[in-house]
Amino acid sequence: MKSFKSLALALALAAASAAPSLAAGEGPKPERLSWSFAGPFGMFDRGQVQRGFKVYREVCGACHSLNLVSFRNLMEPGGPEFTEAQVRALAAEYKIKDFDDKGEPIERNGRPSDRFPKLFANADAAAATHGAAPPDLSVIAKARAYSRGFPMFVLDAFPGLAYQEHGVDYLVALLNGYTKDEDPNWNAYYPGNQIKMGNPLSDGQVEYADGSPATVQQYSRDVAAFLMWTAEPKLEARKRTGLNVMIFLIVFAGLLYFTKKKIWADAH
Repeated sequence: MKSFKSLALALALAAASAAPSLAAGEGPKPERLSWSFAGPFGMFDRGQVQRGFKVYREVCGACHSLNLVSFRNLMEPGGPEFTEAQVRALAAEYKIKDFDDKGEPIERNGRPSDRFPKLFANADAAAATHGAAPPDLSVIAKARAYSRGFPMFVLDAFPGLAYQEHGVDYLVALLNGYTKDEDPNWNAYYPGNQIKMGNPLSDGQVEYADGSPATVQQYSRDVAAFLMWTAEPKLEARKRTGLNVMIFLIVFAGLLYFTKKKIWADAH
């Protein structure tokens, strides 16, 4: 009994140290939302991820980079899955700094193999423009999280049971957290409630071709889903692999059981 209590205490301490959280006094917890990519069988909603990219490009992309994402990633399985022609046209709209055959610096049209270009030479240049360096958004959906409190944070310490959508929940809450019109930098979900980024979204700001609502709530959910994909572009492949492994292990365990029964059937 004593050893069991010690084990339970050790697990609780490990879970507490592993539980993602924001700063103390952070304010209200983000609402837990429903996502198509959640759970062991989750998949990205192609339409949502494509809309999210549109929001990123027309709004977020003015200040925030995607340094870890290549244009060609946008046409790979498991993501927005744009056509090759769309990706080539998109890449050609960007100017990429490069070198010619003589080693001279040039600026050329982007190619699918290029990554999204940096918006600023360095963090100091970004801070000089915006007052603070806007973070790169490539993995922001994995870099932001919050504690779900007891007992749910205990489950978050164990692979397979952990809730993995803390980041997108937080991003949606943050983008909807500008609730004081008299202070555009006040945010209910940002630690300390003062954020350098003024409210970036407003209803009707981005026009959707598929008829989805042109609202801040819709924009925030769509761009958060897109940023979840940039943070984990192989999410669908990972879940398929995990499912196949589990099926294999179940079948293998069954074969071992019946083999053992066959071998030891005449032992008594």
